[in-house]
Amino acid sequence: MTVAYRHYDPPALSEPLRNALGMTRPLMLEIIDKACRRFPSLGQTERTARVMRLIDAEAWADAALALMELELPLWHVRRIAYDEGEWHCALSRERELPDWLDAAVEGCHGDLALALLSAFVEVQALAVEASRPSVPNVRPAPDPLYEPAACENFS
Repeated sequence: MTVAYRHYDPPALSEPLRNALGMTRPLMLEIIDKACRRFPSLGQTERTARVMRLIDAEAWADAALALMELELPLWHVRRIAYDEGEWHCALSRERELPDWLDAAVEGCHGDLALALLSAFVEVQALAVEASRPSVPNVRPAPDPLYEPAACENFS
């Protein structure tokens, strides 16, 4: 495992995001550390510098959107809505499809930036699951003389 992927663990961020009252610099940097694969490998480019400037300015929603643009180039914000005290954010790869056909990933929180980043972390967690091999690993039989037997009684 390379250094860039050592801390990569998006599922571990779901609970801290859900429990946070508001966005903070340490939480944003933890998200970058644990859920971003491209950000560290790009070095100090204009795009990463822009994200860091937004973090320094505490422009959390803009920083979240810039981070999503950098890390998830194939995903787009499908919907942002505020309902009953919570922000709901949906990210999609096919936002032109009707809602009922789209497999959007949603996040919600009372803070807009945290709702955006909750959806972001969910997409990153899906990417981790999708990178697993499609063929399951089969353990070899424990004994070379092992032979399964059917013991059903149909009488």
